[in-house]
Amino acid sequence: MTDTGGLPALTGGPQPDLDSGTTALWSALAGARVIDLAQPMRRGMPQSPNHPPFRMVIERRHGDLVRADGGSAANEVIITGGHVGTHVDALAHVSQDGLVHGGRPAGAAQSHEGFAELGIETFDPYVGRAVLLDVAAIHGTAVLPAGYEITPDDLEQAAGHTRIAPGDAVLIGTGWSRRWDEGAAFVGLADGVPGPGVAAARWLAERAPRVVGGETIAFEHLGAGRGHATLPVHRILLVEHGINIVETMNLAPLLDTGAREFLFVLNPLPIVGATGAPVRPLAVLP
Repeated sequence: MTDTGGLPALTGGPQPDLDSGTTALWSALAGARVIDLAQPMRRGMPQSPNHPPFRMVIERRHGDLVRADGGSAANEVIITGGHVGTHVDALAHVSQDGLVHGGRPAGAAQSHEGFAELGIETFDPYVGRAVLLDVAAIHGTAVLPAGYEITPDDLEQAAGHTRIAPGDAVLIGTGWSRRWDEGAAFVGLADGVPGPGVAAARWLAERAPRVVGGETIAFEHLGAGRGHATLPVHRILLVEHGINIVETMNLAPLLDTGAREFLFVLNPLPIVGATGAPVRPLAVLP
């Protein structure tokens, strides 16, 4: 068994008191390798300047309150934006000309208490097939250059003979998670960030995936010095096609395995009315 990304491999085997369907499922998973695709959340981590920063403080320390039997507990307060760290974008996250996905008026659905529809709590947990398109690999590099625009041809080459079926999850490997500890360079305000351009977004949308995702803080090609001035890929995927986006994943350990198809588990926190929420995606490999 292999322990990867802080998560142990699945262990065990069929139990005699399980029905045949459950036994078959457990047999398929026994010995599987689980890879954690989430970046660790900490104060000062790279994030979009459009969102409030992550903060965590210990509110009560051991010894602040001691029970009669000598026991003590510590606890914390966590403050974070819904789009900080590894997270899923809800369909309520982006509007175009005042409308969110399905032509719904954004103003009628939103309030300070959240969105009455299309919030992240409406995202059904995903457990299914994922296809990883390693664009960095087809260019013979571990990390794509800053500001590189991914094209449909890149995606076609990365897919090769692997078929993308409607309802699959599609992840794009740029290698950018290898730069997570580089702070400002990871954010890319000065030099840009690699990601899909408009044509690549339409290529993805044509294949009708359930969800798409990548390693950068915005699932977009960001040119040098451009920042988040416009986000057309978000418009195409979220507003026009209703495809959720996963951002800031740590794909490096998965890319290193060479795996291109795997079981993908995605279940963001169900924060009612929120436009996004943290998630800890898992890749399950044979």
